[in-house]
Order: sequence, then structure tokens, then C-alpha cells
Amino acid sequence: MLQLIIVTVLLFVLFFGLGFILNMLMKTTWFPIYGYIALVIGLVMYWGWGTGSLASNLAEYSVIDYVPAIGGLIGAILSGSTIRSLRQKGFRMF
Repeated sequence: MLQLIIVTVLLFVLFFGLGFILNMLMKTTWFPIYGYIALVIGLVMYWGWGTGSLASNLAEYSVIDYVPAIGGLIGAILSGSTIRSLRQKGFRMF
């Protein structure tokens, strides 16, 4: 259980940090979310290619596998919200 909490927090911080930096450099607010979704879809397609149906592959995972992925997605969403809030308050990044 402790490992699940640690990996979820690490993925949250990783995607929040990457999203924050990408938002500052590219000046697009929601790019990290699109990148995250493209990454997840790409990995699901790669892992599921030729081994059965997509539904049967997704059914093999448990809640413990999905919680860190959701933590990363929340980090990506929060990075976009943070940048948007900072821009509305008048801060300029690069």
C-alpha cells in the first residue's frame, strides 16, 4: 500500500512538473493533457497489439494499476490549471 501511495505521488509530481515546464515554453495551457492521453493510448495500443481484444487486455489490470495513471493525469490537469490561473493574475512566463 505504501508503494502505491509513493508511485502515485511521484507520477503526480512528474506530470505536474513536466506539464508546467511545457506550458511555460510552448504557451499552450492544455498540451500536457493531450500528450498524456496520446501516451496512454499509444501504450495501450502497443501492449494490446496481437494478443487479444483491447477489452480483455484492460480487464487484466486491477485498481492498483489504474491509480498511478489517474494520479499522473490529475497532475497534468493541475499543471494546466495552475498556468492558466497564473496568467489570469498577470504573471508572464517566458
